[in-house]
Amino acid sequence: MPVKKVVTRTKASRLLVPVYSLAGRTAGTMSLPKEIFGREVNKTLLAQAVRVYANNQKVHPGSTKTRGEVQGSTAKIFRQKGTGRARHGAIRAPIFVGGGIVFGPKPRKVKLDLPQKMKKAALFSALSAKLGERQVLGVSGLEKASGKTKEIAKFLGKVESKSALIVTSGKMDKVFRGARNIPGVLVLPANQLNAYEVLKHQMLLITKDAVEALAK
Repeated sequence: MPVKKVVTRTKASRLLVPVYSLAGRTAGTMSLPKEIFGREVNKTLLAQAVRVYANNQKVHPGSTKTRGEVQGSTAKIFRQKGTGRARHGAIRAPIFVGGGIVFGPKPRKVKLDLPQKMKKAALFSALSAKLGERQVLGVSGLEKASGKTKEIAKFLGKVESKSALIVTSGKMDKVFRGARNIPGVLVLPANQLNAYEVLKHQMLLITKDAVEALAK
């Protein structure tokens, strides 16, 4: 039977989230630091951060050849004067069919930058937004993962999550191996967490050690 996700909404315990074991059973609650998960959500900053992260993942592979790169003779196709025709140079000129392209696209990488303080503020804002939408759950026992996809898929089914970001304190190869073939699921260590991935996934599943790593 699916586990119903509940987050206490009282003022004293609004930063408490339920914790589930890898088997999908309730394993108590976890307190989240207010300075990370209790920030005011800055939608403008989040939009800017998402634009930067999304842009930096794009590539622009389009490529065209200039008149110096296409095949063809460089000789002047007919004499300059006396023919009654417009003057022309090589057959590789852009005006001719099969000639080079003027100002065509070339492979390029457009990289946008976000200051470190803004990255940090955007991450905290994204985490606070997730908690406000009751889309944060604690998870325990990941160190006992077998590395099988079936195990992680079963756990996600128990917590009713089809799109999830699993945040760990460090590199956990078995958890990564078990989740890598599940569409919409990503495993990230806390030191690689960013606002874009937090907002991209429906549910945030975080370990206690990962919360402590973020607090540091």
